[in-house]
Amino acid sequence: MIIQLVLIFTGGADANSGDAGATLSIGTRLWRLFSFFTIQSNLIVLAVAIGLVLRPLRDGSRWGVVRLDSLLGIVITGLVFAIILAPQVHLTGWALVATIGFHYVSPWATLAAWLVLGPRPRMTWRVVAYAFVWPLAWLVYIFTQGAFTDWYPYPFLDVTDIGLATALRNAVLVLVVGVLLAAGLKTVDGKLSYLR
Repeated sequence: MIIQLVLIFTGGADANSGDAGATLSIGTRLWRLFSFFTIQSNLIVLAVAIGLVLRPLRDGSRWGVVRLDSLLGIVITGLVFAIILAPQVHLTGWALVATIGFHYVSPWATLAAWLVLGPRPRMTWRVVAYAFVWPLAWLVYIFTQGAFTDWYPYPFLDVTDIGLATALRNAVLVLVVGVLLAAGLKTVDGKLSYLR
């Protein structure tokens, strides 16, 4: 995150899109940066990691939702980037370093840490349902702000280029992947509950 912020303040490329944003203000570049699902996911992972360092056996339904959001958000970030976005973004230098951290290291390290360290069990079906509040709110925000700004953080959601119907279909497909992933994580959480 520090690398990406330095790049923004010095006119460097965005690690999500590759856009240098030479004609955009710093405020617009920062707003766009924090509008990326990737960045929000990484920030939630950071918050959860700090929370677990402070209280490794933390529990509770709200915590469970945030923990599952960190896992869902970051794994979806990794999958969507690797499958859809990576072929479209050509980065070099420090932007490449940042994108490797955001899109490759963070997703798979987070998943591995959860698998090895837990703590578990922490997921219920209620937690799974509430974990979709943030992704759904993010989609509403992206489509709403895009209607006014014509800016969308990802090409597969860009209503201006691909139309609303296609963008909504793509969003639903990612949500379906998220639901399947959440069900899988919930199942694993129960099966590996002996690791506390």
